[in-house]
Order: sequence, then structure tokens, then C-alpha cells
Amino acid sequence: MPAAEPPLPYPGSLTDVAGLAVGHAAMAGRPTGCTVVLCAGGAAAGVAQRGGAPGTRETDLLRPENAVPVVHALLLTGGSAFGLDAATGVMRWLAARGHGLPVGPARVPIVPAAVLFDLWFGDARITPDAACGAAACEAASTAPPAQGNQGAGLGASVGKLFGVARAMKGGIGCASLTVDGVTVAALMAVNAIGDVTGPDGRPWAGARSTDGRACRGTRQALQDGERAGTPVVPPPGSATTIGVVATDAALTKLQAHQLAALAYHGLPRAIDPLGLHDGDTLFALATAHRAGPPPDLSTLGALGAEVVARAIRNAVWHAEPLPGYDLPSMRSLGSAAGRGG
Repeated sequence: MPAAEPPLPYPGSLTDVAGLAVGHAAMAGRPTGCTVVLCAGGAAAGVAQRGGAPGTRETDLLRPENAVPVVHALLLTGGSAFGLDAATGVMRWLAARGHGLPVGPARVPIVPAAVLFDLWFGDARITPDAACGAAACEAASTAPPAQGNQGAGLGASVGKLFGVARAMKGGIGCASLTVDGVTVAALMAVNAIGDVTGPDGRPWAGARSTDGRACRGTRQALQDGERAGTPVVPPPGSATTIGVVATDAALTKLQAHQLAALAYHGLPRAIDPLGLHDGDTLFALATAHRAGPPPDLSTLGALGAEVVARAIRNAVWHAEPLPGYDLPSMRSLGSAAGRGG
């Protein structure tokens, strides 16, 4: 008999992986912010990028053939490409504390970053900056981070194929699993054009009905011909899901890259349709805080895909409506598919 689906919210946090700390920060005046994952002592890292319009920084150095062996932090941020400024604040914060890669007379912190597009809401000139990145570092803790309308998930939305007016609130979420002494966890900022779906494929948060009162679901609306004549379609690059999958196992840089690719399969489990104009990016971290040889990579990848899907669902489960905007959440609209909402 198969194991029962765990109750919402799914358990666990990225900080269940020893060696990681997570902090959120928000900008004043608009729902946007950033989230930092600190691994100041260095961690092997990789990346999987499948979307057509990514906004990233320092991802080329994560390629297995390139020389930089570790990263010192990862940044997830709102503000589209403007939000990459927040990574400068993270670098300066780490450098001031002596963290970074020794390069000649200096230490250079390595901080790959990915952005999501949240400029729909409020004054688009307000975007995460270096001060916001530093504030996220100051707030970082090994305690479980808050989820939903936090950090990079503050202005996130989902279900935008028929325009933002029919969308619902996205957010940021975590989940983890520990199997045979190995912990695998994920942190996901969910801002997809598609819907977030449950294990049975039913939409939890996504495109609303034309009257805005129910979660209609993008796939069903497309099949019913509702796309014809749609006056507002989000342009390329205006949505994305970004995140981190991490383990306490010891992995090489190549293995971390492979973990990211395997765990990426959690996105289509929980987002439908996936791809479209999105710029989806998934980082992987391996902290090597667990003693002993690493487990089989296929096992790690399977666990990674599961926690990625759970973290995506947790993001919308924890989300709340944005005050002042017509952007309901899963629970406020009662579209939890009968589970927890």
C-alpha cells in the first residue's frame, strides 16, 4: 500500500541541511525583496537552467569544467535584472567578514544569483539593491525561514498566461527529506506563468476564471479556447521559478551540477504548464557536513525532485493576498484542492 501524502504544509526547511543559513529582506514601498542562502565556508555548487529568459549572475563559473571550486552564498531576488544589484551587497557583507576565494591579495566571495520578474505591482523603479542584499545576510539564520510572502517571493505570482488580472499569489517555500541519514532540501521562489498543481494534477493556484472567483486552471482554460482574443499576454521573461536544492552529502562540482539537473524534474511535477516564457533556474549545493561516502546520485536526484515539488507547493500554501492588489492566494480563494485550505 503506497504511503499517504503528508499533510500540508509539507515538513522541513533548507536549513535542515547543516552548513546553510537563510535570510530574507524586503524593500520599502513595493512588494519585492531578496533571499540569501549563506554557505560562508564554501560549498560545491551546480545549476540547471531550462527556461528561455533567465536573469542570472555568475552561473558560467558553475560549469563543471570551470576552475572555481565552491560558492559562498546564493541569491534569489525579485526586481527582474535590476535585482541583481543585491548580489553586490551579499559580496561586500561576506568580504567584510573574511569570506571568499583567495585571489592574490584579496578574498573574492562567489555569489551566483537568479532573479524573478515582479515589476507588475507598485512602483517598478523600486527593486532590491545592495543594501537589501546585505540586510538579507544580516537576517540569515539556521532556523527555518518564513515562507510565503517573504524575500524573493514577496511580489511573486502564478497563473499569468491570460494576464496578471487573472493571476494568483505565488511565494517562497521550503521542504526537506532525510533518508538513511542523508538530508536533501529545497527552497523555491515561485513566480510561474503556469499553475501550481497538487500531486493529483489539480491546480492549487493559477489562472482564475474570468470573474476572478475561482482557480480555473491554465490547461483547462486553454483546452476550452479561452486564449483566443486574450488582450494581455505576459511578455517573454516576465515570469520564472528560481530556487536551490541542497544536501549535506559530499559531492564534487560535477555531481552538484548533476544533482541540479535531476532535481529540476520536480518543477513539472508541481507547475503546469512549464517553460513557456519562463526563465527557470535551479541551483544545487552540497555542504559535505555528513560523514561518509556520498549516496548514489540517482537516489539524491529522486529525493531532490520530490523536495523541489513540495517546496513549490508550500510556497503557494503559505502565500497571502497582496494588500491593495487583486491577487488572491490559494487559501483565500479556497482553491486548496481539498487539502489544508
